[in-house]
Amino acid sequence: MIERNKDVKKLVSLLKRYRVVGIIGARQVGKTTLARTVRGQIGGASFYFDLENPEDLARLADPMFTLKGLKGLVVIDEIQRLPELFPILRVLADRPKAAARFLVLGSASPELLRQGSESLAGRIVYHELGGFSLEEVGIKNHQRLWLRGGIPRSYLASSDAISEEWRLGFIRTFLERDLPQLGITIRSTTLRRFWSMLSHYHGQVWNSSEFGRSFGVADTTVRNYLDLLSSALVVRQLLPWYENISKRQVKSPKVYIADSGLLHTLLGIKTRGDLERHPKIGASWEGFVIEQVVQWMGFRREDCYFWATHAGAELDLLVVRGRERLGFEVKLTSSPRVTPSMRSALSDLKLQRLYVIHSGEESFQLEKNIQALALSRLLEDIR
Repeated sequence: MIERNKDVKKLVSLLKRYRVVGIIGARQVGKTTLARTVRGQIGGASFYFDLENPEDLARLADPMFTLKGLKGLVVIDEIQRLPELFPILRVLADRPKAAARFLVLGSASPELLRQGSESLAGRIVYHELGGFSLEEVGIKNHQRLWLRGGIPRSYLASSDAISEEWRLGFIRTFLERDLPQLGITIRSTTLRRFWSMLSHYHGQVWNSSEFGRSFGVADTTVRNYLDLLSSALVVRQLLPWYENISKRQVKSPKVYIADSGLLHTLLGIKTRGDLERHPKIGASWEGFVIEQVVQWMGFRREDCYFWATHAGAELDLLVVRGRERLGFEVKLTSSPRVTPSMRSALSDLKLQRLYVIHSGEESFQLEKNIQALALSRLLEDIR
């Protein structure tokens, strides 16, 4: 079993400070397993309600009656199935001597987040759970993590073939069952076609007009498809950063399939050999590395951007935290070099440091404030 100690520690800390804590994440990333581990860490009285279980759903037919007398930790799994619980939780959290803390789990969706933010404003904090990270699986397993992705059952499968078979089933179930349960009524075949097309644009700047023409629908319709998959946390949108400079800058987001394993299945990549021969290998590496850097460094998603100008200068990942600005450029090579684009980013964005993350084995200084960093040494060389 792969331990998720960082997430457990964070959640235990949050539950000491907030009456209601939410774990959000894509389907099958391990939210339920994590919640069980947290229950064990906290100890004492605890209660678990799985809203996919008809018996538990029946127990919450009168939620105020069921929940008001509970003490200790109360875990409510798949809360998006019963959004009317949020106002009840607000009342329970506001009691002067509230005896219970609530840990709610759900697949992120516009409805879920809206209900929570409106009913529990100032009372809830969300923790986003992703797939396995390099820190969790060990840096020596980074090739396996890249190929299979970080969804636990995909990564832990006994072979690449079984992992691929599982991911095919995941995609089908996600589109045909999970999204409709979140209130999304778009046909699964339409979203499958869109998701597959999006995989070929992985790591590229979003172009609504191009997608709209391909689907024969309005630009706003395909943008809605993109936002739906982003809200379900299976697609990432990396927003552009605008700087007050004379250069014309790109102002549309970059799009990535969030999990590298799902990306590879959508692209028809089954083996390491398939990946090495595929024209999207560089883009796949870029998305995988960005996801690992964000997880390892603990960057908030809202602090992460990309930057590009119409003249061709670009930066794969820009992190802005107050006055601190860090840049990350991703290269699928063992011998990265400084480019004019890197120098432009360093100067125009006033970066404190620029890291060039590459696929080689050694980290070394390229120029002042520009460091080449081997992914295999990520956990040792940057904190």
